[in-house]
Amino acid sequence: MLQLIVSRLLLSVWLLLLTGPVVAQADDHELGAWYMYFFDARFDNSRWGFQGDVQSRNWDICCDVRQLLARGGLTWHTKDNSATLVLGYARFFNGESGPSSANFYENRIYQDILLPQKLSERIFLRHRFRFEQRWIEDQDFRTRFRYTIFADVPLNMTSLKKGAWYLAFYNEIFFNGERDIGNGKQVETFDRNWLYGALGYSLSDTLRLQGGYMYEYTDTTTKGQLQFSLHQFF
Repeated sequence: MLQLIVSRLLLSVWLLLLTGPVVAQADDHELGAWYMYFFDARFDNSRWGFQGDVQSRNWDICCDVRQLLARGGLTWHTKDNSATLVLGYARFFNGESGPSSANFYENRIYQDILLPQKLSERIFLRHRFRFEQRWIEDQDFRTRFRYTIFADVPLNMTSLKKGAWYLAFYNEIFFNGERDIGNGKQVETFDRNWLYGALGYSLSDTLRLQGGYMYEYTDTTTKGQLQFSLHQFF
C-alpha cells in the first residue's frame, strides 16, 4: 500500500511539473512551508543504487506554490560505505508569490559526494558536496556549488531504528559559479544559506518522519520555512 501511495505521489508531482499550475496569494515575508518525500534504494548485492526526492514548496503554509520539484540520481557506494557518489537530474517548476501568475521552469544535472561521519555514540554527521549545472528559462547556462553538513542526534536510543526520537539539523551554503546570467542581469557569488532544526521519529527501521523549521538567508532577503518530510530507505 505504501509503495502504491509513493508511486502515485511521484506521478502527481511530475504531472504538476509538466503542467505548471499555481495559485498565488502570499508575499515573500510570510511564513512558508515545504512538504517533502526522500527515498534511498540500494540494488541487491551491489554498490549501485538510486535516490531522489519530490517536494512542494510554498510561499505560505499552503497553496501559494513557490516550487514543485522532482529529483533523482544514480548512486555508487564505496566498498566500506565511507563515501557515496551521485549523478542525478532535477526538474523544477517555479512560481512567484502574491497575485502574479508568472512562472518559469528549470532543469538541472548535479553531482554529489556524500561522506558520513560518527562523532560519538549519539551524534551522526553527513557532509554533502554538490555541483549543479542549471538551465533556467530565459537565463544563460549557470553553475552552482553547495555544501551541507547534516547532524542526527538520537534521544532515547543510540541509533535511528524503529521507535527512536531524534533531533535533526543541517546547514547548507550555496555559491554561484557565474555572476552574469544573461539579458544584462547579474547575481552575487553568495547565493543563499539554509539553517534547519527539527524533531524526528523513526516509524520503522526504514521510515522516518521529521517536522522542523528552516531559516533561509539569501543575498536579497530572509524567510522562515516550516518543513515536513518523510524519509524512506529500501
